[in-house]
Amino acid sequence: MIVLLVRHARAGDRDAWEDDDRLRPLDEKGWKQADGLIELLADYPTERLVSSPYLRCMQTFEALAAARGLEIEEAPELAEGSTREDVLRLLGSVESERVAICTHGDVVVELIGDTMKKGAVEVLELEEGRLKRVRDLGRPHV
Repeated sequence: MIVLLVRHARAGDRDAWEDDDRLRPLDEKGWKQADGLIELLADYPTERLVSSPYLRCMQTFEALAAARGLEIEEAPELAEGSTREDVLRLLGSVESERVAICTHGDVVVELIGDTMKKGAVEVLELEEGRLKRVRDLGRPHV
């Protein structure tokens, strides 16, 4: 299975946001990054888009979903605080050969043991329950 790991696009300053953090939206640059995923992922067909239920993750996939005619599926296993095991269990249940997932920085570290910039994409391969890093696609140029 090919997994496109997407860290949500920029959503402004967490400390300046006064409401529930799950509702923090993308900022202007974040929307540009989200739109840029269409071109960045042009060579990577996907069958499913699965996202953390947090608004900023869902918004990160909006333009890509519209361009590809796909629905965005919410998965609590991709929310902040999720473990590597949570995500691997989710991916094991996804009946697809190519999936894109959008999640948060802490979950990215859980999955690949490294950080990614906001809006960045990493191509992973899942085989026999193991994730292998294949290619760092960087992030959209905005």
